Amino acid sequence: MSEDEKEIEILEWARNYAEKHHLALNPDQKRLNIVVKGLARNEAKFGERYCPCRLRSGDKEKDKAIVCPCVFHEEEIEQEGSCHCNLYYRKE
Repeated sequence: MSEDEKEIEILEWARNYAEKHHLALNPDQKRLNIVVKGLARNEAKFGERYCPCRLRSGDKEKDKAIVCPCVFHEEEIEQEGSCHCNLYYRKE
């Protein structure tokens, strides 16, 4: 699968997740693309869609918490209106 195809797959996955959980994706296409590229890069390099905005520890068990959507995203969206990397937003 090419890099572009992987990014399209991840974007579609993110859209489906957002729809299912009544969230919105970042309306800023440039920022959205940066996050999607980061997820694709992490999946290619580390085998998981680690949040590109968080530091991996290198411990697979600990790092499960930062596989997108990370364990923090719901609370961040509730409190701040978006997750840390600005992929998912609360629907207004």
